Amino acid sequence: MKQADPTTKSGLLYDGGLVPFALAWAWQQSQVQSRKLDPSLPDALIMLEHPPVYTLGQGSSLDFLKFDPKTTPYELHRIERGGEVTHHAPGQLVGYPILNLERHQKDLHWYLRQLEEVMIRCIAHYGLTATRIDGLTGVWIGDEKVAAIGIKVSRWITMHGFALNVCPDLAGFDRIIPCGIVGKSVGCLDQWIPGITVQEVKPMVVQAFEEVFSIAMHPTTTGFTNAPHRRLISH
Repeated sequence: MKQADPTTKSGLLYDGGLVPFALAWAWQQSQVQSRKLDPSLPDALIMLEHPPVYTLGQGSSLDFLKFDPKTTPYELHRIERGGEVTHHAPGQLVGYPILNLERHQKDLHWYLRQLEEVMIRCIAHYGLTATRIDGLTGVWIGDEKVAAIGIKVSRWITMHGFALNVCPDLAGFDRIIPCGIVGKSVGCLDQWIPGITVQEVKPMVVQAFEEVFSIAMHPTTTGFTNAPHRRLISH
């Protein structure tokens, strides 16, 4: 019988399906607060999709919006992660790792590079080469950005995370300058692998996440119904 790797940690895997952003945001905050009170709680990974929504990092500029935030019909939130504006929509796989970096490495740059590595390994499973670009956070296939990353870390507990464009409607990105990067296009895996779905990609992301962070993820059940909604951004 094969012995378990003593360096492998255990974590909880939550599959939220299609979840409104505000609900998932509140759920993340609840998970982070629980781990601040009890650091022994296991690491977790929340996997889901969002209905169409725009989010702004805590210090991001409104100049990267191509619409008026005061009169917009679009759902818009300013949140505590780093980075500029991004867009979420069905067909995009979003991952929110809730990790205690005390168990891993207390280095934010290391953590960002590890999240990129998860995306690169997942994409490699499909025979595609994804790369980093020096000085920028995220993952590209050629000149097309296919994965965005934005995080918040408090007392070494992480929240927010990555968004991998599998097969979303990319038109929503036309209303912003994604991540504040001028001259770079946004792409999705469906351009190279027609018909690919989020459900197909999800286990590949989990496998890569387990490899990169040396965590054995165990599916668990949960609901977002008890998390409070947050208001839209106001100016």
